[in-house]
Amino acid sequence: MKNKFLKIIAIANQKGGVGKTTTVVNLATAMAACDKKTLIIDADPQGNASTGFGIRYDDRDKDLYSIICGLNNVNVSIKNTMIPKLDIIPTSPHLSALEQELVELKNREYKIRNLIEEISEIYDYIFIDCPPSLGLLTLNALCAAKSLIIPLQTEFYALEGLTQLMNTLDSIRNNFNRNIKLEGILLTMYDKRNKICEMVSEDVKNHFDNKVFKTVIPRNVRVSEAPSFGQPVLMYDISCAASQAYASLAGEIIHHEK
Repeated sequence: MKNKFLKIIAIANQKGGVGKTTTVVNLATAMAACDKKTLIIDADPQGNASTGFGIRYDDRDKDLYSIICGLNNVNVSIKNTMIPKLDIIPTSPHLSALEQELVELKNREYKIRNLIEEISEIYDYIFIDCPPSLGLLTLNALCAAKSLIIPLQTEFYALEGLTQLMNTLDSIRNNFNRNIKLEGILLTMYDKRNKICEMVSEDVKNHFDNKVFKTVIPRNVRVSEAPSFGQPVLMYDISCAASQAYASLAGEIIHHEK
């Protein structure tokens, strides 16, 4: 049975280094803290979301790759995190071979959607961490998702590629998943002392208006420190500015739902 209340959100941007995985890890943590049963699907072969919860490579044999290839059942691949109500399906470098292996398969775009259908009754929110590309893994995530969050670094080249991503979203809506919508554009790594950050922020808001989240994620050293301790920044230092921002973002998304 499908859970009509389940919210599946893909976090994607073909540009790397924009705070995509950081957003997945900490937004999911904030949702779990709001008493929402939450799952992360780590669909990036780099596996940074898995590392962000301290999951060792030795413990990733039952990963996303093994589910899609039919080697493991989705239920045995779900791992608990140290956060109550937050689970993760980890990934390993094996996932990087998947795009080539799926090329000849029928309905290859719906592999992630199909595995979510098996567990949809369990969760309130599922976040999919996408690789920094617009390949088959990202396509799978967007075919499964109900909405898309685009993290956008507030720097000079920020808008470069955003048009391409919006065109991809339109194409997916027309050909694969007509129900997907843009949840919002999230401005990340914002430094109020930097004039460029302010200019980019205003430019994005002028272009996309109410599709830009009110919450802005500040540049914060605690964010880059937290993964080395295998913790979300919300656990590592809940009082820092970035933690407060991700908590605010969770509240904004829940408010949108209502």
